Amino acid sequence: MRHNNKLNHLGRTHSHREAMLSNMAVSLIMHKRIFTTLAKAKELRRYVEPLITRSKEDTTHSRRIVFSNLRDKYSVTELFKEVSKKIGDRPGGYTRIIKTGNRLGDNASMCFIELVDYNELMLKDRKAPTKAKTRRSRKKTDTSKVKAGAPTAPVVKKETVSAPPAEKLPLVETETENQETSETEETK
Repeated sequence: MRHNNKLNHLGRTHSHREAMLSNMAVSLIMHKRIFTTLAKAKELRRYVEPLITRSKEDTTHSRRIVFSNLRDKYSVTELFKEVSKKIGDRPGGYTRIIKTGNRLGDNASMCFIELVDYNELMLKDRKAPTKAKTRRSRKKTDTSKVKAGAPTAPVVKKETVSAPPAEKLPLVETETENQETSETEETK
């Protein structure tokens, strides 16, 4: 029976699975996005997100723990120098999985897995950083005045425009004045 055993073995032995996930994690950290099957991407997310969380604290102990999983000093340096600086304020969810359809040969579902803060197209759509949202409810408006189910009309404020004083208005000549001045110049 498989009680409480949620690990996807991916059809591999333990050593092969660990080596594959380590290599995929190195590729993800170095290239910021990789193309793989959906099952592998979901397992890779479970493997790499604790390592990224560990990289937020740059100590010798955390570097050694990450290195024992990745076995690549260049990716460890990249993770602690660049990736951790970019995701430092994020509380989790460092990766995004985007499904791309099925593979032609064996109809396996394929996807991209990428680091969230490195996708420039998605970052362009995001507005300026807002205040952190909480799950607590905000102060409610007084709903006793509004009938239940009745739509409310938006309140429109009317603005009054006052004309500036006549003294400050610039003098503008009209066409009739221009004609009169041009006639008097001709007669001279």
